[in-house]
Amino acid sequence: MEHVVIIGNGIAGVTTARFIRKHSDKKITIISSETEHFFSRTALMYIYMGHMKYENTKPYEDWFWSKNRIDLIYSHVDQINFEEKSLSLSNNSQIKYDKLVLALGSKPNKFGWPGQDLKGVQGLYSFQDLQSMEHYSKGLKKAVIVGGGLIGIEMAEMFKTRNIDVCFLVRESSFWNNVLPADESAMINRHIINHGIELRLNTNLAEIIPDEKGKCQAVKTDKDEIIECGFVGLTAGVSPNIEFLNGSDLSTDRGILVDNYFQTNIDEVYAVGDCAQFIEPPKGRRPIEQVWYTGRMHGETLAMNICNKKSAYQPGPWFNSAKFLDIEYQTYGMVSPDYGENEAGVYWEHRDGTKCMHLVFDKNSWVVKGFNIFGIRHRHEVWDKWLREGKTVQYVLENLQIANFDPEFFSEYETELVNVFNQTYSEHRVQFKRKKRFLEKIGF
Repeated sequence: MEHVVIIGNGIAGVTTARFIRKHSDKKITIISSETEHFFSRTALMYIYMGHMKYENTKPYEDWFWSKNRIDLIYSHVDQINFEEKSLSLSNNSQIKYDKLVLALGSKPNKFGWPGQDLKGVQGLYSFQDLQSMEHYSKGLKKAVIVGGGLIGIEMAEMFKTRNIDVCFLVRESSFWNNVLPADESAMINRHIINHGIELRLNTNLAEIIPDEKGKCQAVKTDKDEIIECGFVGLTAGVSPNIEFLNGSDLSTDRGILVDNYFQTNIDEVYAVGDCAQFIEPPKGRRPIEQVWYTGRMHGETLAMNICNKKSAYQPGPWFNSAKFLDIEYQTYGMVSPDYGENEAGVYWEHRDGTKCMHLVFDKNSWVVKGFNIFGIRHRHEVWDKWLREGKTVQYVLENLQIANFDPEFFSEYETELVNVFNQTYSEHRVQFKRKKRFLEKIGF
């Protein structure tokens, strides 16, 4: 019986295993040294904040794995012998494979800062990171978080729930402005400050200063400023966790190089999730996709290929969702920090500074290219359909209300965006249509 071994029990590896089992009777083994069972990584912050317990973050009961004939090994892979198709584990055992799936995940970036390996200095990616953060939170008065982004804002929210002061060091001139356009980034700046978080823009970390026991006690900025703290969160992005593959025959760049079927340069060896880098990414997608839902899609597609049902990765339009403290965020399609040569847009922001919508379109064809929305919920299936079908900005604005997914009795603001568009592009005015009347007409 063919043996498929998967290194990594995150969403990409586990989804691969589940869908291989749906399509075949192959022998499946998952190896991980992080946790004994798969858990929802996005729920780490809720464990710390007391909203959930670890056992509540496991989507499957412990008996699920044996029932579905998926073997779990709680150990670390020290070495891979690709010629002999064998793995050497930290428990001094070896395991053979016929097909190997590398779902190695990510690790927090470190840029050679002095003191970056001190006690109390870490990122937030693994379950061990959560345990360490819990340990260093005892008696903690102030934390410094280095780098603006989604993991950083999660870490800041976690500390604030325990009344721990937080200082952000962000090298950019505005929070996450390498991803967000200026208006959205400025809104998040204000929101962070309004939550009592110290936000230092245009500020780089120069050094982390140790105490006599080898633990961080302060940071020094590039402005020669000393900030006392008992914890330093390194959240300046993540990178594929592939260092132990250095020197092997596997082709790597930033990540493990794969084609659109997740095949590496070595036969019967595949890579999925955060560690995979597409040689030729699908249109509108990035070479490395470090998002939960893309890991799931990677796993589903790879399982089909392993089960001899050849399927190229076709993810469709980009989307993502997150939360900036109290503000929920969704993005569909491509909304860049600056408009491209042939792009235009329309932006609306609520007077309370916690809600906005930003629609980007091609100024020649008027086809919608992307949409950012903060503080308001929209339906993914509606936006996915519109982007796949290349709907124009006029069509989208006329029917925008059907995308709204906020609960009953919530205020709706789609007409506000339409009004801004009509004022800005008066020669192309659109007539806003009400939701119920047009659901059936457009196929929802």
